[in-house]
Amino acid sequence: MAIELKIPSVGESITQVTISSWLKADGDYVEMDEAVAELESDKATVELNAEKSGILKILVEEGTDVEIGAVVASIDTDVVAPKKDTTIASEAPTKVEASKAEVTKTVDTTYATGTPSPSASKILAEKGINSGAVKGTGKDGRITKYDAMMAEAGAFDYSTPSEASRDQHREKMSNLRKTVARRLVAAKNETAMLTTFNEVNMKPIFDARDKYKAKFSEIHGVNLGFMSFFTRACALALQKYPSVNAFIDGEEMVMNDFVDISIAVSSPKGLMVPVMRNVELMTMWEIEAEVKRLALKARDGKLTIPDMTGGTFTITNGGVFGSMLSTPIINPPQSAILGMHNIVERAVVENGNIVARPIMYVALSYDHRIIDGKESVGFLVTIKNYLENPETMLMGKDPMDVLMGL
Repeated sequence: MAIELKIPSVGESITQVTISSWLKADGDYVEMDEAVAELESDKATVELNAEKSGILKILVEEGTDVEIGAVVASIDTDVVAPKKDTTIASEAPTKVEASKAEVTKTVDTTYATGTPSPSASKILAEKGINSGAVKGTGKDGRITKYDAMMAEAGAFDYSTPSEASRDQHREKMSNLRKTVARRLVAAKNETAMLTTFNEVNMKPIFDARDKYKAKFSEIHGVNLGFMSFFTRACALALQKYPSVNAFIDGEEMVMNDFVDISIAVSSPKGLMVPVMRNVELMTMWEIEAEVKRLALKARDGKLTIPDMTGGTFTITNGGVFGSMLSTPIINPPQSAILGMHNIVERAVVENGNIVARPIMYVALSYDHRIIDGKESVGFLVTIKNYLENPETMLMGKDPMDVLMGL
């Protein structure tokens, strides 16, 4: 019996998705609940799973936009599962070593274990790229669609130099990219966006990390990074400046009693902005663990729509790409976003002496309709003070006040 494989609902208000890639080829035997395709909506990428075991018949090509509920494949459940390989285990190493030796002997730059997915095979075939020269980043060295796209973009050198090309080609914008584009234009056109800047002496953070990072990792199982310090500082500052944590809805200002911080993370699909909930209640190690969890989900394309829904404030770190300074764009309907940048040794004056200190420039873009200039500057200065005096934010108040019982 053949059963239909339909596009499931992936979230409220979403009526259409794009089949970004088939993870299985037409005619493959698939197990029940096995992922067979990746679906891309305007908010996230989700997997389409097989409802039964059987032979897959693909009815809709990759890159096609389909409505929710549309039939995109069928599964023949009458087919008996193929027998698994019963090769004696002791023989396997000899064959593998022989295969590796032959590959190395033929072409030094060939990656022996790379098996392209159907979508990757299509891209490589169209561009005339040898799959053996592509390093796969998927499970067991599998060449993913992203690997093939990187190869197509020239991230690796696969051929001898040739004459300069003047060719052009067009690529369809994904639903996610189109949504990002619309939101960015709306943020520029519908808000009174301004940006204020400051600089942070990161030496106290460096000193704190050097002193405690080994013990921190040993106790909590996560590394002590910069994001926990910045996130903690923002959570405290947002409680002091509630308008920065608010947003405009029509003719009303919605004030949030909680702090949900969105963090911009890079993924193969582009920039994703998952949300950490109730950061005002989280410890440093809880923040680090949550940042790590969300970053790994973004890297693996596993972020869900609930992961990226909401958020009262955003932190983006362009410094990981080498950015010295930028004016980040607000993430609607939020009213502000903090931009982190690279850390560079700069000459500063301390007690009349010129010394070198690790300095980071920070930027706060904000909606002037709801946040006044005084509040925006005060908010950023508060973050600067917390970061340059980390014991203050870790203890919740100034150490001298604690000592004096104030």
